[in-house]
Amino acid sequence: MERNHSNNKQTLLRWSFFTIGLIILGLGISMTMQVKDFGIGPWDVFHYGLFLQLGLTVGTWSIIAGLVIVIIHSIVQKRFPQVGTILNMVLIGVFIDVFNWLLPEPELLFTKLLVFGLGTFVIAIGIGVYVAPDMGAGPRDSLMLLLTKATGWKVSTVRNGIEVTVAVLGFALGGPVGFGTVFIALFLGTFVGYTLPYSKKLLEFLQTKGELYEDIYQRPIRSNHYD
Repeated sequence: MERNHSNNKQTLLRWSFFTIGLIILGLGISMTMQVKDFGIGPWDVFHYGLFLQLGLTVGTWSIIAGLVIVIIHSIVQKRFPQVGTILNMVLIGVFIDVFNWLLPEPELLFTKLLVFGLGTFVIAIGIGVYVAPDMGAGPRDSLMLLLTKATGWKVSTVRNGIEVTVAVLGFALGGPVGFGTVFIALFLGTFVGYTLPYSKKLLEFLQTKGELYEDIYQRPIRSNHYD
């Protein structure tokens, strides 16, 4: 019974970590979109281009694109996607739209550079936090892994190929491509290389801390021992 209670607490912590990571990720993406004249991330260029041509919202197109990828992945793999993959697909789109509505567009060049730089790092933090609990890969990561397995190419080659392709498609649709697009494509992975290990360490610390407190409060009290 105690073990089940502990497992439930660990699962709740991991899902909380996962959800907070998606919120942070949505915030970071939205921050870069507030200075879209610099260019935005390759997938966001594609979503923004669809928004310009067909209406709806950028977040809605993020969800639709993710849904198409999830369906294709499920058909090829002949299995249903993980719950985390579905939540990733839906929640990021929702959070992007919410933050796009809340955040103001900066006007000064210095402020724009600051917001864009911070936004890119916030994206990296969000990815690190949501990936750390391993609750399910996002649709785009699933596509990358599927193509890597199918082609036998390196993950970096497949990832770069996908991002170049969607950036070109987005640009053709009128999406904002600039030095920021190149910056995100080149350096986001490096940033995640720092944020993911720290996120995993933080999650492990929180899990260990919870177990420690549970042991302290549940152990028997001895009358001849003073803490």
